[in-house]
Amino acid sequence: MIKAVVVDVDDTLCLTEATSFELENEVLAAMGRPPMPRSLHLANWGEPLLEAMPKRSPGIDLEQFGPLFHEFMGRHITEGRIDVIPPENLAALDELVLSGRTVMLLTSRTEPEIRHMLAPDHVLTSRISGIYHRGNTRHGKPDPRAFDELLTHTGLSPDQCVYVGDSPGDASAAGGAGLAFIACLQSGVRRLDEFDERWVTASIAAFPEVVAAVERLGKASNPAG
Repeated sequence: MIKAVVVDVDDTLCLTEATSFELENEVLAAMGRPPMPRSLHLANWGEPLLEAMPKRSPGIDLEQFGPLFHEFMGRHITEGRIDVIPPENLAALDELVLSGRTVMLLTSRTEPEIRHMLAPDHVLTSRISGIYHRGNTRHGKPDPRAFDELLTHTGLSPDQCVYVGDSPGDASAAGGAGLAFIACLQSGVRRLDEFDERWVTASIAAFPEVVAAVERLGKASNPAG
């Protein structure tokens, strides 16, 4: 029985690769550094930001980049340019909650990168029961141990959870931890044939399809129910 739906943030709950690319290049410009090409951003999209940036901009001073990034990101959030969750995705979360399932987020972002989503007045507050990020987990994706804290805190078993994500790393983390995995292909950043088929339980073209996909998985895991 599927009791919990765990959702990735970037390019799953909201489409962020393109806007993140613009944001990071704005920060690089402010630092007097040349812009990165989109292909380089896509090549390691999904990695923790401070691990990816030395590959995107070799020689970058991360101590200078970090504070500037958070300053610029704050402006983008205020201006509604990043982390905008579409109404239809919020409606899908509502349907999952109404079906009796717990909804949580698990992301590779750090706590400062996700802090605005933890605010009491955020649109997610009434819809999710927890957010797991690099600040409150010991391991990050694609390590299957990224789910350790979530499973320990909730008391759920892996077969009671499904993870919804957009990358092969999401799939291998979930599969290695024993969770079902739904590949969300809405961003167009990844194709289904890039995933290890061993770890993909289902795929969806757009996030709102998650409701029906979870229902199908629930029936498949409990055929007599």
